[in-house]
Amino acid sequence: MLRIDELSVSYGGIEAVKHISFQVEEGQIVTLIGANGAGKSTTLRAISGLVRLKSGRVHFQAEDVTGLPPYRIVSKGITLVPEGRRVFPDLTVLENLKIGAYLRTDSLEEDIDWVYELFPRLKERSWQAAGTLSGGEQQMLAVGRALMSRPKLIMMDEPSLGLAPLVVKDIFSIIKEINRLGVTVLLIEQNANMALRIADVGYVMETGRITLSGPGKELLNNEAIKKAYLGK
Repeated sequence: MLRIDELSVSYGGIEAVKHISFQVEEGQIVTLIGANGAGKSTTLRAISGLVRLKSGRVHFQAEDVTGLPPYRIVSKGITLVPEGRRVFPDLTVLENLKIGAYLRTDSLEEDIDWVYELFPRLKERSWQAAGTLSGGEQQMLAVGRALMSRPKLIMMDEPSLGLAPLVVKDIFSIIKEINRLGVTVLLIEQNANMALRIADVGYVMETGRITLSGPGKELLNNEAIKKAYLGK
């Protein structure tokens, strides 16, 4: 579904991502793990069209989407749940969801009901300002907003960041459910243990390069990964 070929990104002469290549098959959960500053978020932002590539190509469903503006990337079926949630605090939950569907011209009611079914707490808070929600509820809203564009591929940047352990468990259950319903997932996650447990495939990034890849459960049992990222 998604193929990245020799992607590189630079910030002010510093190469943040260095000639990485990887792919995501339709229906998979794929995770990128690595330390802060490894280039994971930059990779997702590059795929989304939010940062300019220094070199390389991005192919989605066999189409070259390199260099397209973000709204065109969304229209192709790729959405990003950004790090830090980035909800619109002064707008209601419902208004935030509708913004996620800004490219659509059809009825939104069925999808709003679907999001509320996935996240019952959002339905309870439909008319509440997003800025008054808890961190976990804001993360649910950020995911729900991304789903409103009916993505084929949803990319999530640190969805568990700053959340309580019980909420993290809920978020990962929801990721699995979204995937079960047919949405492919590309996940960046500092909680490598949780990410590798649900991932079909994992890639390890270090200082802008992919240094290791394999099935999620295989990486979970890799001694080097255990020592570096799992605290074992």
